[in-house]
Amino acid sequence: MTSTPDRIVVYGVTGSGKSTLAARIAERTGLPYHSADDICWQPGWVGTPDDEQRRLVAEVCGEPRWVLDAVYSKWQDVVLPRAELIVGLDYPRWLSLSRLVRRTFVRAVTRRRICNGNVESFRQVFSTDSIIRWHFASFARKRDRIRAWAAEPPGPAVVRLTSPGETRRWLETL
Repeated sequence: MTSTPDRIVVYGVTGSGKSTLAARIAERTGLPYHSADDICWQPGWVGTPDDEQRRLVAEVCGEPRWVLDAVYSKWQDVVLPRAELIVGLDYPRWLSLSRLVRRTFVRAVTRRRICNGNVESFRQVFSTDSIIRWHFASFARKRDRIRAWAAEPPGPAVVRLTSPGETRRWLETL
């Protein structure tokens, strides 16, 4: 890559490492990092209303430089026209699921605060709203989207990464 894009979206299945990669991109490039979870979740795991999410995402995307760790369908039309690069994490299910399970259980044990002070719990892990359950519900759709974008980019360029090693090598090019 000759020059680093100013507006980057990291996209992938649940548990693939989008937030970690987006933070590393921000560290390497100086781009401001924005977490989709901070936009979508208020304290107490209360979902941010859709119109407020769109407003907050539009505010981020209105800035000249940023890296965002997700793009949700309900505000994809706000992000993609402004993005210069989509980084798609297309990892095997076993890898993203094992990362997700490990991360979720560690957070439930340590009570580490995430997205606006929220805490994951074992109760959530085994609930109908479980992030692990969400992984299974959304995996194929998200993977298909990455592959479709890689085959026919929706505007911004797309880099599809299929392994952590490939991701590390790509990150070193920034």
